[in-house]
Amino acid sequence: MKYLCMVFFDEKNLEALSSADSQALDDESLAYDQDLREAGHFVAAQALQSVESSTTVRIRSGKTFLTDGPFAETNEQMGGFILIEAKDLNEAIQLASKIPSIRLGGVEVRPIKELASSADRNGNRNQKDRACHKTAQHDAREL
Repeated sequence: MKYLCMVFFDEKNLEALSSADSQALDDESLAYDQDLREAGHFVAAQALQSVESSTTVRIRSGKTFLTDGPFAETNEQMGGFILIEAKDLNEAIQLASKIPSIRLGGVEVRPIKELASSADRNGNRNQKDRACHKTAQHDAREL
């Protein structure tokens, strides 16, 4: 199952790091991504630029509205993400607890919801119905 690990922290904590400490955190993060990759857990990961560079997009009554900066005023902001593959939530939490930047804030772990179109769902249902029908026909012939 896939889990999104959303890394959040107060950007002031990141900005307070010396350039050497900031580079060390980047190196440690990239090394952990590689560890996840080698263990078969890594799907994708990216750090985000400052929340000040963000734009919030909303559609209201058919009109598009843009707001510079973050959507919500909070002390902590999303600073990046890692999308992982894990057997269950417990394993996902274990993996998330080793993300280096967790020391600056925290990591929210959330299961991915796989979407399916109605055509896919109907197609799968029809295939299952046909399979059940064939099994029922086969069972009836054996009687």
